[in-house]
Amino acid sequence: MKSKIIKEFTRRDFIKSTGVVLAGSMVSTSAFASVLGETKSGKRRVAMVGTGSRGNSLYGKFLMKEYGDLVEFVGLCDSNEGRVKYSKKNIGVNCPTFTDFDKMLDTVAMDLLIVTTVDATHHEFIIKGLAKNIDVLTEKPMTTDETKCQMIIDAEKKSKGKLIMAFNYRYGKVFTKLKEVIESKEIGELISVDLHWYLNTYHGADYFRRWHGLRKNSGTLLLHKSAHHFDLLNWFIGSDPVEVYANGALEKYGKNNSFRGTNCRPCVHKDKCSFYWDMTKDEESMKLYADNEKYDGYLRDNCLFREEIDIYDKMSVLIKYANNVEVTYSLTTYSPFEGYRFAFNGKDGRLETEEGIPWRGKENEDQSNIHSTEMNQSSHATETQKYHEIVSQRNFEDYKKTELPYLRSGHWGGDKLMFDEIFRGQNEYPTFHHAANVRDGSTAVLIGIAARKSIEEGRPIKIAELTDLVPQVNKWKNI
Repeated sequence: MKSKIIKEFTRRDFIKSTGVVLAGSMVSTSAFASVLGETKSGKRRVAMVGTGSRGNSLYGKFLMKEYGDLVEFVGLCDSNEGRVKYSKKNIGVNCPTFTDFDKMLDTVAMDLLIVTTVDATHHEFIIKGLAKNIDVLTEKPMTTDETKCQMIIDAEKKSKGKLIMAFNYRYGKVFTKLKEVIESKEIGELISVDLHWYLNTYHGADYFRRWHGLRKNSGTLLLHKSAHHFDLLNWFIGSDPVEVYANGALEKYGKNNSFRGTNCRPCVHKDKCSFYWDMTKDEESMKLYADNEKYDGYLRDNCLFREEIDIYDKMSVLIKYANNVEVTYSLTTYSPFEGYRFAFNGKDGRLETEEGIPWRGKENEDQSNIHSTEMNQSSHATETQKYHEIVSQRNFEDYKKTELPYLRSGHWGGDKLMFDEIFRGQNEYPTFHHAANVRDGSTAVLIGIAARKSIEEGRPIKIAELTDLVPQVNKWKNI
């Protein structure tokens, strides 16, 4: 038997497929078509609450650049008046700005509300938007505890508006290919999944500098970061989680250091601190955050060893699904490299992929730039990694390797494809259920909430304990 190496398509074709060229060939059968249909003006009136880095970049400048023919910003809101005024100029829109969300909601006619605030406040704006019968597009995680989750579920049931979850990882080219292989039953019926995600000492550490380091804001990284991963798992498996058991601890950051300061810029320990970040070299951060500290005191370069940090920096989770698939998951926040390892075990074979493992490439990547490159929207295939490699192997047969041209930027190309579906109603894989709704947002955060409760209470947590959602064996059976 000989192994097979399959190159999916050329790099030029791959780049084209993530851009405007592909739009004409996509199938317009989006689950969002009825939600985001055309308005009388021909453009959707969009307002956004939360003008931090994500609001400015993905939902601001990128949205206007790629979809300015379809959307018009009619309002921007942030609790920090300096930041929201800067964002108006930075995004390049001409609309009123607000520090009072209720005032914006009551005075601005909008078709879509985008929520990109601190995680623990998402529910407030989602619920108020739905109460006005407005469609709401929210960043992950949908919310941070089970009470707020139930409130959002109830609010959407009463509303004519719909909640759209911005789960862009689903749309990533490499993840869509994994979904395709799983759906083809090439490895048979899925029985278990192993997922290990590694955040490096630049990206992982940065969560502990920011507001995310306090669980009252983020709900821990089991919500803020892992919601992406839990949603991918739910989507791949096609079933609902029923039970979660987890372990976690704070052992590297926070109080686990011999010295600390208030924030990096004035710190007396900068010469000996491996985690020192010179914010003054980041022009965008200086204009967005440093210049506006006087309004609310928020420090973007907080010390990641401050004693008030109370989230976990290592986490492991066991998840059981309604269809009996079992998952082993871990998240590391101080890895020397950034990447992941996926393995899917089926009754007839195994499917694997990995990314970012240094010894797999010709040379080491600059770890300090990996996350920023992921967030931008240009391709960055490198000599280090030219292809995503997906390996499948059926029992009693040799392995088959599939090579996809490497694309990490724009969340593996997912940002553009997600927005194509939301705003243009286009998706080349309509049967894959990329579009994420309130149930998807709920099941993703309920895993994180259950994991946090499991760590705190030292016991397995049933998903059914948390909200009135009834786990389904096949999550798309009734769609």
